[in-house]
Amino acid sequence: MGKRSILIVEDEELMRNILRRLLEAEGYSVFTADSAEAGLRVFAENEIAVTVTDIKMAGMDGLTMLDHIKAIDEHALVVVMTAFSSVDSAIAALRKGAYDYITKPFLNDDILKTIRNAIAQDELFRQNRALRRELYREYNFSEMIGSGPAFRGVLEMVQKVADTNSTVLIRGESGTGKELIARALHFNSRRSDRPFLAVNCGALPDSLLESELFGHVRGAFTGAVGDKKGFFRSAEGGTVFLDEVGEMTAALQVKLLRAVQEHEVTPVGAADAVSFDARIVAATHKDLESEVREGRFREDLFYRLNVIEIVVPPLRERREDIAALAKHFAARSAAKQNSPRKAVTDESLSALTEYDWPGNIRELENLIERAFILSDAEITLADLPPAVSKSFSGTEMGGIKTLDEVERDHILQTLVTLGQDKSAAAAALGIDLSTLYRKLKRYEG
Repeated sequence: MGKRSILIVEDEELMRNILRRLLEAEGYSVFTADSAEAGLRVFAENEIAVTVTDIKMAGMDGLTMLDHIKAIDEHALVVVMTAFSSVDSAIAALRKGAYDYITKPFLNDDILKTIRNAIAQDELFRQNRALRRELYREYNFSEMIGSGPAFRGVLEMVQKVADTNSTVLIRGESGTGKELIARALHFNSRRSDRPFLAVNCGALPDSLLESELFGHVRGAFTGAVGDKKGFFRSAEGGTVFLDEVGEMTAALQVKLLRAVQEHEVTPVGAADAVSFDARIVAATHKDLESEVREGRFREDLFYRLNVIEIVVPPLRERREDIAALAKHFAARSAAKQNSPRKAVTDESLSALTEYDWPGNIRELENLIERAFILSDAEITLADLPPAVSKSFSGTEMGGIKTLDEVERDHILQTLVTLGQDKSAAAAALGIDLSTLYRKLKRYEG
Protein backbone atom coordinates (compact mmCIF):
# COMPACT_ATOMS: atom_id res chain seq x y z
CA MET A 1 0.00 0.00 0.00
CA GLY A 2 1.56 3.30 -1.06
CA LYS A 3 1.68 6.32 1.22
CA ARG A 4 -1.00 8.92 0.54
CA SER A 5 -1.19 12.69 0.99
CA ILE A 6 -2.04 14.29 4.32
CA LEU A 7 -3.39 17.83 4.72
CA ILE A 8 -2.60 19.69 7.96
CA VAL A 9 -4.75 22.74 8.72
CA GLU A 10 -3.41 24.60 11.74
CA ASP A 11 -3.08 28.35 12.32
CA GLU A 12 -0.21 27.96 14.84
CA GLU A 13 3.00 27.76 12.82
CA LEU A 14 4.98 25.81 15.44
CA MET A 15 2.33 23.07 15.74
CA ARG A 16 1.90 22.98 11.96
CA ASN A 17 5.64 22.44 11.43
CA ILE A 18 5.86 19.80 14.17
CA LEU A 19 3.09 17.76 12.53
CA ARG A 20 4.56 18.22 9.06
CA ARG A 21 8.02 16.96 10.10
CA LEU A 22 6.50 14.05 12.06
CA LEU A 23 4.40 12.85 9.14
CA GLU A 24 7.07 13.43 6.49
CA ALA A 25 9.46 11.32 8.58
CA GLU A 26 6.91 8.50 8.20
CA GLY A 27 7.03 8.87 4.42
CA TYR A 28 3.77 10.71 3.90
CA SER A 29 3.35 13.50 1.37
CA VAL A 30 2.21 16.47 3.46
CA PHE A 31 0.31 19.63 2.50
CA THR A 32 -0.11 22.43 5.05
CA ALA A 33 -2.50 25.38 5.38
CA ASP A 34 -2.60 28.15 7.99
CA SER A 35 -6.38 28.67 7.78
CA ALA A 36 -9.55 26.77 7.02
CA GLU A 37 -10.08 28.84 3.87
CA ALA A 38 -6.62 27.94 2.57
CA GLY A 39 -7.13 24.33 3.61
CA LEU A 40 -10.32 24.06 1.54
CA ARG A 41 -8.47 25.29 -1.54
CA VAL A 42 -5.70 22.70 -1.04
CA PHE A 43 -8.29 19.95 -0.46
CA ALA A 44 -10.23 20.86 -3.61
CA GLU A 45 -7.10 20.95 -5.81
CA ASN A 46 -5.34 17.78 -4.60
CA GLU A 47 -6.06 14.13 -3.83
CA ILE A 48 -6.03 14.13 -0.03
CA ALA A 49 -6.37 10.89 1.91
CA VAL A 50 -6.65 12.38 5.41
CA THR A 51 -7.15 15.95 6.64
CA VAL A 52 -5.90 16.85 10.12
CA THR A 53 -7.33 20.12 11.37
CA ASP A 54 -7.53 22.18 14.52
CA ILE A 55 -11.07 23.12 15.55
CA LYS A 56 -10.40 26.60 16.95
CA MET A 57 -8.85 28.86 14.32
CA ALA A 58 -9.16 32.52 13.37
CA GLY A 59 -11.80 33.06 10.72
CA MET A 60 -13.58 29.88 9.67
CA ASP A 61 -13.36 27.23 12.39
CA GLY A 62 -12.60 23.54 11.93
CA LEU A 63 -16.25 22.41 12.26
CA THR A 64 -17.38 24.71 9.45
CA MET A 65 -14.48 23.54 7.30
CA LEU A 66 -15.53 19.94 8.03
CA ASP A 67 -19.00 20.71 6.64
CA HIS A 68 -17.46 22.13 3.45
CA ILE A 69 -15.12 19.15 3.01
CA LYS A 70 -17.99 16.69 3.43
CA ALA A 71 -19.96 18.66 0.85
CA ILE A 72 -17.07 18.17 -1.59
CA ASP A 73 -16.52 14.50 -0.72
CA GLU A 74 -18.88 12.73 1.68
CA HIS A 75 -16.28 9.96 2.15
CA ALA A 76 -13.46 12.34 3.13
CA LEU A 77 -11.54 11.35 6.27
CA VAL A 78 -11.02 14.22 8.70
CA VAL A 79 -9.21 14.04 12.05
CA VAL A 80 -9.86 17.01 14.34
CA MET A 81 -7.55 18.35 17.05
CA THR A 82 -8.82 20.09 20.15
CA ALA A 83 -7.76 21.00 23.66
CA PHE A 84 -8.76 18.52 26.37
CA SER A 85 -11.14 21.12 27.81
CA SER A 86 -13.04 21.29 24.49
CA VAL A 87 -13.85 17.63 23.96
CA ASP A 88 -17.50 18.57 23.38
CA SER A 89 -16.41 20.24 20.15
CA ALA A 90 -14.68 17.03 19.09
CA ILE A 91 -17.86 15.05 19.77
CA ALA A 92 -19.77 17.53 17.63
CA ALA A 93 -17.22 16.95 14.86
CA LEU A 94 -17.76 13.18 15.06
CA ARG A 95 -21.49 13.73 14.68
CA LYS A 96 -20.79 15.79 11.57
CA GLY A 97 -18.81 12.92 10.08
CA ALA A 98 -15.23 13.37 11.32
CA TYR A 99 -13.22 10.13 11.32
CA ASP A 100 -11.62 10.65 14.77
CA TYR A 101 -10.28 13.28 17.15
CA ILE A 102 -7.13 13.78 19.21
CA THR A 103 -6.65 16.06 22.18
CA LYS A 104 -3.75 18.45 22.73
CA PRO A 105 -1.17 17.87 23.97
CA PHE A 106 -0.86 14.50 22.23
CA LEU A 107 1.78 11.80 21.96
CA ASN A 108 3.40 11.33 18.56
CA ASP A 109 2.53 7.62 18.59
CA ASP A 110 -1.14 8.44 19.15
CA ILE A 111 -1.48 10.69 16.13
CA LEU A 112 0.58 8.34 13.95
CA LYS A 113 -1.67 5.44 14.92
CA THR A 114 -4.76 7.51 14.12
CA ILE A 115 -3.33 8.49 10.73
CA ARG A 116 -2.38 4.90 9.89
CA ASN A 117 -5.88 3.68 10.76
CA ALA A 118 -7.43 6.44 8.65
CA ILE A 119 -5.13 5.62 5.71
CA ALA A 120 -6.13 1.95 5.98
CA GLN A 121 -9.80 2.93 5.85
CA ASP A 122 -9.14 5.20 2.87
CA GLU A 123 -7.45 2.32 1.05
CA LEU A 124 -10.36 0.00 1.87
CA PHE A 125 -12.83 2.55 0.53
CA ARG A 126 -10.82 2.91 -2.70
CA GLN A 127 -10.75 -0.87 -3.13
CA ASN A 128 -14.50 -1.07 -2.54
CA ARG A 129 -15.10 1.73 -5.03
CA ALA A 130 -12.97 -0.06 -7.63
CA LEU A 131 -14.88 -3.28 -6.94
CA ARG A 132 -18.18 -1.46 -7.39
CA ARG A 133 -16.96 -0.06 -10.71
CA GLU A 134 -16.10 -3.60 -11.79
CA LEU A 135 -19.47 -4.88 -10.60
CA TYR A 136 -21.22 -2.11 -12.51
CA ARG A 137 -19.26 -3.05 -15.62
CA GLU A 138 -20.20 -6.70 -15.19
CA TYR A 139 -23.89 -5.92 -14.71
CA ASN A 140 -24.07 -3.11 -17.24
CA PHE A 141 -26.60 -3.80 -19.99
CA SER A 142 -23.91 -3.83 -22.68
CA GLU A 143 -22.13 -6.65 -20.83
CA MET A 144 -25.19 -8.88 -20.49
CA ILE A 145 -25.09 -11.61 -23.09
CA GLY A 146 -28.12 -12.13 -25.31
CA SER A 147 -29.37 -10.63 -28.54
CA GLY A 148 -32.46 -12.76 -29.12
CA PRO A 149 -35.95 -11.32 -28.66
CA ALA A 150 -36.71 -13.30 -25.49
CA PHE A 151 -33.75 -11.94 -23.51
CA ARG A 152 -33.84 -8.48 -25.08
CA GLY A 153 -37.37 -8.16 -23.72
CA VAL A 154 -36.04 -8.89 -20.23
CA LEU A 155 -33.29 -6.28 -20.56
CA GLU A 156 -35.73 -3.68 -21.82
CA MET A 157 -37.88 -4.26 -18.75
CA VAL A 158 -34.82 -4.02 -16.47
CA GLN A 159 -33.85 -0.72 -18.10
CA LYS A 160 -37.33 0.69 -17.56
CA VAL A 161 -37.61 -0.18 -13.87
CA ALA A 162 -34.00 -0.20 -12.61
CA ASP A 163 -34.04 3.37 -11.32
CA THR A 164 -37.39 3.12 -9.55
CA ASN A 165 -38.11 2.09 -5.97
CA SER A 166 -40.84 -0.38 -6.95
CA THR A 167 -40.74 -3.93 -5.67
CA VAL A 168 -39.84 -6.45 -8.37
CA LEU A 169 -40.62 -10.17 -8.61
CA ILE A 170 -38.27 -12.11 -10.92
CA ARG A 171 -39.63 -15.44 -12.10
CA GLY A 172 -37.93 -18.25 -13.95
CA GLU A 173 -36.56 -21.77 -13.71
CA SER A 174 -33.54 -22.55 -11.56
CA GLY A 175 -30.30 -21.55 -13.23
CA THR A 176 -31.78 -18.96 -15.60
CA GLY A 177 -29.87 -16.07 -14.02
CA LYS A 178 -32.47 -14.47 -11.76
CA GLU A 179 -29.83 -13.13 -9.38
CA LEU A 180 -27.96 -11.67 -12.36
CA ILE A 181 -31.11 -9.71 -13.23
CA ALA A 182 -31.51 -8.59 -9.60
CA ARG A 183 -27.93 -7.31 -9.53
CA ALA A 184 -28.47 -5.53 -12.86
CA LEU A 185 -31.49 -3.77 -11.33
CA HIS A 186 -29.36 -2.65 -8.39
CA PHE A 187 -26.16 -1.62 -10.19
CA ASN A 188 -28.08 0.37 -12.79
CA SER A 189 -30.05 2.34 -10.20
CA ARG A 190 -29.32 5.36 -8.03
CA ARG A 191 -28.83 2.86 -5.18
CA SER A 192 -25.75 1.34 -6.84
CA ASP A 193 -23.28 2.80 -4.33
CA ARG A 194 -25.18 1.26 -1.41
CA PRO A 195 -25.25 -2.43 -0.35
CA PHE A 196 -26.76 -5.26 -2.37
CA LEU A 197 -27.59 -8.09 0.04
CA ALA A 198 -28.89 -11.46 -1.16
CA VAL A 199 -30.40 -14.25 0.91
CA ASN A 200 -31.72 -17.64 -0.20
CA CYS A 201 -34.99 -18.04 1.66
CA GLY A 202 -35.01 -21.78 1.11
CA ALA A 203 -31.51 -22.43 2.41
CA LEU A 204 -31.98 -21.40 6.06
CA PRO A 205 -34.21 -22.71 8.86
CA ASP A 206 -37.01 -20.43 10.02
CA SER A 207 -35.37 -19.19 13.21
CA LEU A 208 -32.10 -18.29 11.48
CA LEU A 209 -33.79 -16.74 8.44
CA GLU A 210 -35.94 -14.53 10.70
CA SER A 211 -32.86 -13.24 12.50
CA GLU A 212 -30.93 -12.74 9.24
CA LEU A 213 -33.74 -10.74 7.65
CA PHE A 214 -35.22 -8.77 10.52
CA GLY A 215 -32.36 -8.73 13.05
CA HIS A 216 -32.48 -9.38 16.78
CA VAL A 217 -31.71 -7.68 20.06
CA ARG A 218 -29.23 -8.84 22.63
CA GLY A 219 -30.57 -11.71 24.73
CA ALA A 220 -33.41 -12.53 22.32
CA PHE A 221 -32.27 -16.15 22.27
CA THR A 222 -29.35 -18.27 23.37
CA GLY A 223 -26.26 -17.02 21.59
CA ALA A 224 -27.63 -13.54 20.90
CA VAL A 225 -24.72 -11.77 22.62
CA GLY A 226 -25.36 -8.45 20.87
CA ASP A 227 -27.81 -6.58 18.68
CA LYS A 228 -28.00 -7.48 15.00
CA LYS A 229 -29.51 -5.21 12.34
CA GLY A 230 -30.59 -7.87 9.86
CA PHE A 231 -30.53 -7.63 6.07
CA PHE A 232 -33.27 -5.05 5.62
CA ARG A 233 -31.58 -2.49 7.86
CA SER A 234 -28.02 -3.42 6.85
CA ALA A 235 -28.94 -2.71 3.22
CA GLU A 236 -30.04 0.83 4.09
CA GLY A 237 -30.25 2.83 0.89
CA GLY A 238 -29.54 -0.27 -1.20
CA THR A 239 -31.29 -3.45 -2.27
CA VAL A 240 -32.35 -6.67 -0.54
CA PHE A 241 -32.67 -9.68 -2.86
CA LEU A 242 -34.92 -12.45 -1.55
CA ASP A 243 -34.09 -15.50 -3.65
CA GLU A 244 -36.56 -18.40 -3.68
CA VAL A 245 -39.11 -16.37 -1.73
CA GLY A 246 -41.68 -19.08 -2.47
CA GLU A 247 -39.94 -21.33 0.05
CA MET A 248 -40.84 -19.08 3.00
CA THR A 249 -43.07 -20.55 5.68
CA ALA A 250 -46.44 -19.01 6.52
CA ALA A 251 -45.15 -17.50 9.78
CA LEU A 252 -42.35 -15.62 8.06
CA GLN A 253 -44.61 -14.57 5.19
CA VAL A 254 -46.62 -12.53 7.72
CA LYS A 255 -43.51 -10.65 8.84
CA LEU A 256 -42.28 -10.20 5.29
CA LEU A 257 -45.65 -8.71 4.32
CA ARG A 258 -45.20 -5.98 6.92
CA ALA A 259 -41.66 -5.31 5.74
CA VAL A 260 -42.77 -4.97 2.11
CA GLN A 261 -45.91 -3.00 2.93
CA GLU A 262 -44.68 -0.66 5.67
CA HIS A 263 -40.89 -0.75 5.14
CA GLU A 264 -40.36 -1.50 8.80
CA VAL A 265 -39.28 -4.58 10.73
CA THR A 266 -39.47 -5.76 14.31
CA PRO A 267 -36.19 -7.43 15.34
CA VAL A 268 -36.49 -10.73 17.20
CA GLY A 269 -36.94 -9.96 20.89
CA ALA A 270 -37.73 -6.27 20.32
CA ALA A 271 -40.98 -4.54 21.26
CA ASP A 272 -40.94 -1.79 18.66
CA ALA A 273 -40.69 -1.76 14.88
CA VAL A 274 -37.81 -0.02 13.13
CA SER A 275 -38.12 1.57 9.69
CA PHE A 276 -35.68 0.98 6.84
CA ASP A 277 -35.04 2.24 3.32
CA ALA A 278 -34.08 -0.62 1.03
CA ARG A 279 -35.56 -1.73 -2.26
CA ILE A 280 -36.95 -5.26 -2.23
CA VAL A 281 -36.39 -7.59 -5.17
CA ALA A 282 -37.66 -11.17 -4.89
CA ALA A 283 -37.25 -14.23 -7.09
CA THR A 284 -38.82 -17.66 -7.35
CA HIS A 285 -38.89 -20.69 -9.62
CA LYS A 286 -42.32 -21.67 -8.31
CA ASP A 287 -45.74 -20.97 -9.79
CA LEU A 288 -46.86 -18.62 -7.03
CA GLU A 289 -50.42 -18.40 -8.36
CA SER A 290 -50.75 -22.15 -7.80
CA GLU A 291 -49.10 -21.79 -4.39
CA VAL A 292 -51.70 -19.14 -3.51
CA ARG A 293 -54.58 -21.37 -4.65
CA GLU A 294 -53.20 -24.27 -2.60
CA GLY A 295 -52.91 -22.03 0.47
CA ARG A 296 -49.13 -22.28 0.72
CA PHE A 297 -48.42 -18.63 -0.14
CA ARG A 298 -50.24 -15.54 1.06
CA GLU A 299 -52.26 -13.84 -1.65
CA ASP A 300 -51.69 -10.35 -0.20
CA LEU A 301 -47.92 -10.94 -0.06
CA PHE A 302 -47.92 -12.20 -3.65
CA TYR A 303 -49.55 -9.00 -4.91
CA ARG A 304 -47.21 -6.84 -2.81
CA LEU A 305 -44.17 -8.57 -4.28
CA ASN A 306 -45.54 -8.74 -7.81
CA VAL A 307 -45.73 -4.99 -8.42
CA ILE A 308 -43.39 -5.41 -11.39
CA GLU A 309 -42.87 -8.88 -12.83
CA ILE A 310 -39.84 -9.91 -14.86
CA VAL A 311 -39.95 -13.40 -16.38
CA VAL A 312 -36.54 -14.83 -17.33
CA PRO A 313 -36.89 -17.38 -20.14
CA PRO A 314 -35.21 -20.80 -19.89
CA LEU A 315 -32.16 -21.32 -22.08
CA ARG A 316 -34.00 -23.69 -24.42
CA GLU A 317 -36.27 -20.76 -25.37
CA ARG A 318 -33.34 -18.53 -26.29
CA ARG A 319 -31.21 -20.89 -28.37
CA GLU A 320 -30.00 -17.98 -30.51
CA ASP A 321 -28.00 -16.78 -27.47
CA ILE A 322 -26.30 -20.09 -26.65
CA ALA A 323 -23.30 -19.65 -28.97
CA ALA A 324 -22.54 -16.18 -27.62
CA LEU A 325 -22.91 -17.39 -24.04
CA ALA A 326 -20.63 -20.37 -24.66
CA LYS A 327 -17.90 -18.13 -26.12
CA HIS A 328 -18.32 -15.71 -23.21
CA PHE A 329 -17.92 -18.50 -20.65
CA ALA A 330 -14.91 -19.88 -22.53
CA ALA A 331 -13.24 -16.46 -22.34
CA ARG A 332 -14.12 -16.22 -18.65
CA SER A 333 -12.60 -19.68 -18.06
CA ALA A 334 -9.39 -18.57 -19.77
CA ALA A 335 -9.14 -15.60 -17.40
CA LYS A 336 -10.01 -17.75 -14.40
CA GLN A 337 -7.39 -20.37 -15.29
CA ASN A 338 -4.85 -17.72 -16.39
CA SER A 339 -4.60 -19.55 -19.72
CA PRO A 340 -4.74 -18.55 -23.40
CA ARG A 341 -8.20 -18.31 -24.87
CA LYS A 342 -9.66 -21.30 -26.70
CA ALA A 343 -12.14 -21.21 -29.54
CA VAL A 344 -15.32 -23.28 -29.45
CA THR A 345 -15.66 -25.20 -32.72
CA ASP A 346 -18.71 -24.72 -34.92
CA GLU A 347 -19.63 -28.37 -34.43
CA SER A 348 -19.54 -27.92 -30.65
CA LEU A 349 -21.66 -24.78 -30.87
CA SER A 350 -24.20 -26.67 -32.95
CA ALA A 351 -24.36 -29.43 -30.35
CA LEU A 352 -24.70 -26.92 -27.52
CA THR A 353 -27.50 -25.16 -29.37
CA GLU A 354 -29.48 -28.38 -29.89
CA TYR A 355 -29.22 -29.51 -26.25
CA ASP A 356 -32.25 -28.74 -24.04
CA TRP A 357 -30.36 -27.43 -20.97
CA PRO A 358 -32.45 -28.58 -17.99
CA GLY A 359 -29.99 -26.71 -15.76
CA ASN A 360 -30.15 -23.58 -17.91
CA ILE A 361 -27.32 -21.01 -17.93
CA ARG A 362 -25.74 -22.38 -14.77
CA GLU A 363 -25.38 -25.78 -16.44
CA LEU A 364 -23.87 -24.20 -19.57
CA GLU A 365 -21.35 -22.19 -17.57
CA ASN A 366 -20.20 -25.22 -15.58
CA LEU A 367 -20.04 -27.37 -18.72
CA ILE A 368 -17.87 -24.86 -20.60
CA GLU A 369 -15.48 -24.52 -17.66
CA ARG A 370 -15.10 -28.32 -17.55
CA ALA A 371 -14.61 -28.53 -21.31
CA PHE A 372 -12.05 -25.71 -21.24
CA ILE A 373 -9.95 -27.54 -18.67
CA LEU A 374 -10.12 -30.89 -20.51
CA SER A 375 -9.60 -29.54 -24.03
CA ASP A 376 -6.39 -28.84 -25.92
CA ALA A 377 -6.17 -25.89 -28.29
CA GLU A 378 -9.93 -25.60 -28.83
CA ILE A 379 -13.16 -26.93 -27.40
CA THR A 380 -14.45 -29.68 -29.68
CA LEU A 381 -17.41 -32.05 -29.64
CA ALA A 382 -15.20 -34.67 -28.01
CA ASP A 383 -14.68 -32.35 -25.02
CA LEU A 384 -18.41 -32.09 -24.31
CA PRO A 385 -20.27 -34.48 -21.99
CA PRO A 386 -22.02 -37.45 -23.67
CA ALA A 387 -25.44 -36.03 -22.77
CA VAL A 388 -24.69 -33.05 -25.01
CA SER A 389 -22.75 -34.72 -27.81
CA LYS A 390 -25.30 -37.57 -28.12
CA SER A 391 -28.12 -35.07 -28.43
CA PHE A 392 -26.43 -33.57 -31.47
CA SER A 393 -28.31 -34.68 -34.58
CA GLY A 394 -25.06 -34.95 -36.49
CA THR A 395 -25.74 -38.12 -38.44
CA GLU A 396 -25.47 -38.35 -42.20
CA MET A 397 -28.94 -38.33 -43.77
CA GLY A 398 -29.97 -38.32 -47.39
CA GLY A 399 -26.37 -38.09 -48.61
CA ILE A 400 -25.69 -34.87 -46.62
CA LYS A 401 -22.48 -35.04 -44.62
CA THR A 402 -22.11 -33.64 -41.11
CA LEU A 403 -19.65 -30.83 -40.39
CA ASP A 404 -17.48 -33.31 -38.53
CA GLU A 405 -17.34 -35.60 -41.57
CA VAL A 406 -16.61 -32.71 -43.93
CA GLU A 407 -13.77 -31.59 -41.65
CA ARG A 408 -12.38 -35.13 -41.46
CA ASP A 409 -12.41 -35.58 -45.24
CA HIS A 410 -10.77 -32.19 -45.76
CA ILE A 411 -7.99 -32.93 -43.27
CA LEU A 412 -7.27 -36.36 -44.72
CA GLN A 413 -7.26 -35.01 -48.29
CA THR A 414 -4.89 -32.21 -47.27
CA LEU A 415 -2.47 -34.79 -45.85
CA VAL A 416 -2.60 -36.76 -49.11
CA THR A 417 -1.96 -33.61 -51.15
CA LEU A 418 1.04 -32.68 -48.99
CA GLY A 419 2.53 -36.16 -48.92
CA GLN A 420 1.49 -36.86 -45.31
CA ASP A 421 3.63 -33.95 -44.07
CA LYS A 422 1.73 -33.22 -40.87
CA SER A 423 3.53 -29.96 -40.06
CA ALA A 424 2.77 -28.58 -43.51
CA ALA A 425 -0.82 -29.83 -43.30
CA ALA A 426 -1.37 -28.16 -39.91
CA ALA A 427 -0.02 -24.90 -41.29
CA ALA A 428 -2.20 -25.15 -44.40
CA LEU A 429 -5.28 -25.92 -42.29
CA GLY A 430 -4.58 -23.08 -39.88
CA ILE A 431 -4.47 -25.26 -36.77
CA ASP A 432 -1.83 -26.27 -34.24
CA LEU A 433 0.14 -29.44 -34.91
CA SER A 434 -1.06 -30.85 -31.58
CA THR A 435 -4.67 -30.23 -32.65
CA LEU A 436 -4.06 -32.09 -35.91
CA TYR A 437 -2.59 -35.11 -34.06
CA ARG A 438 -5.54 -35.14 -31.67
CA LYS A 439 -8.05 -35.07 -34.55
CA LEU A 440 -6.22 -37.83 -36.38
CA LYS A 441 -6.22 -39.96 -33.23
CA ARG A 442 -9.97 -39.46 -32.91
CA TYR A 443 -10.48 -40.48 -36.55
CA GLU A 444 -8.54 -43.70 -35.90
CA GLY A 445 -10.89 -44.54 -33.05
